[in-house]
Amino acid sequence: MDVLANDDDDNEYLISLKWQQVSGTAEQKVPYEIICLAEAIQKGSATKAYLVLGGSGWSLRDYYLSGGLNHHLVHAELVTITDLENFVAIANQGKL
Repeated sequence: MDVLANDDDDNEYLISLKWQQVSGTAEQKVPYEIICLAEAIQKGSATKAYLVLGGSGWSLRDYYLSGGLNHHLVHAELVTITDLENFVAIANQGKL
């Protein structure tokens, strides 16, 4: 987790930021990051988690963003995977 955010109602959100400039091992770490974020939600007070994918080096970007991992990982629904542009829009609108 890179950032802990709170909204006006004092709900907590875990935010993990992953940058992939060129193809590499960061993609292989995404499932583990989801597991860690989901567990942190279950053990803590956070309401939701976001895994934000930035950069142009993600070959599995569409798979991750479309929820492709959801049927493989328990509690994956607790973590929203999004790209950087959509996350900024959601955050700017106060809709975490």
